[in-house]
Amino acid sequence: MREQYSGAGLSEADVAGDPIVQFKRWFDEWLAAKPYDANAFIVATTDADGWPSARAVLLKGLDERGFVFHTNRRSAKGLDLEASGRAALCFLWHPLERQVRVVGTVEHLPDDESDAYFASRPRGAQIAAWASPQSRVIADRAELERLTAEAEGRFAGDGMVPRPSHWGGYLVRPRAVEFWQGRRSRRHDRLRYRLQDSAGGGWLIERLAP
Repeated sequence: MREQYSGAGLSEADVAGDPIVQFKRWFDEWLAAKPYDANAFIVATTDADGWPSARAVLLKGLDERGFVFHTNRRSAKGLDLEASGRAALCFLWHPLERQVRVVGTVEHLPDDESDAYFASRPRGAQIAAWASPQSRVIADRAELERLTAEAEGRFAGDGMVPRPSHWGGYLVRPRAVEFWQGRRSRRHDRLRYRLQDSAGGGWLIERLAP
């Protein structure tokens, strides 16, 4: 199977000097296409033995600091992130023939920001955060239902469900961001922003061969 891409191209003269600004431009165009699960993307991590894992999560924040998502910090990805402090992200937007890849360092989102997001979640999702021992082996579906019932009983009534201490947000601060635009005959455009470590910092924009 092969698709012939027909994108109009991506020029250094057309992009912003900051990758977050450029990402927001592309993300707004992606949202305008009204895709299903528009904020879904892939997070890749490695465990202590170097084995990679990748899974889909939802983007829940984006500002000048970087990219935000939330998860159980005792999950497989949570443990990987706690150990390495690094992650790679991949946003694939096929209808626009675009892809964005991010590599960066990872840190906990401030507690007040995690609290605010958790409070905005549907109650069922809040209960699930307490009930599920995410990524761990369980006997069967009945065990999950039992754990859910226990959590529902613990927080019975209409009161607030607090955020579990083991659940919260992660902030990915990018060190490299690549914007990929499909072109005909596999002559795609790839522009990479790379954070400079020298005095003054700033972003270097480089063109990569497709």
